[in-house]
Amino acid sequence: QVQLVESGGGLVQAGGSLKLSCAANGRTFSTYAMGWFRQVPGKEREFVATISRSLGITQYADSVKGRFTISRDNSKNTVYLQMNSLKPEDTAVYYCAAALRFIGVRYDDYSYWGQGTQVTVSS
Repeated sequence: QVQLVESGGGLVQAGGSLKLSCAANGRTFSTYAMGWFRQVPGKEREFVATISRSLGITQYADSVKGRFTISRDNSKNTVYLQMNSLKPEDTAVYYCAAALRFIGVRYDDYSYWGQGTQVTVSS
């Protein structure tokens, strides 16, 4: 089992940047694919980005491709989401998730979730 804690959310103006972090406990972090999802009230949680448990393979939602970058540091049990050129439509609660698989893009791929961190982008 793994516990995840996100940080780094906040309020930013459109065009600005934020970097989210997600720290995981346990000694098996490198066996998990890691992902970021986001959710706004009244809508389903949507995939944002994922990084494989090894080799650093990444995939992104089309809506964030070219603006967001996911990375991980297995020595620190941490995954990051660098968000640049933020838009008001990026406003959401962002969730970190862990999957016992090589890589995952679907909500159902993930077994463990953080509590979420709010990102608000003002116009």
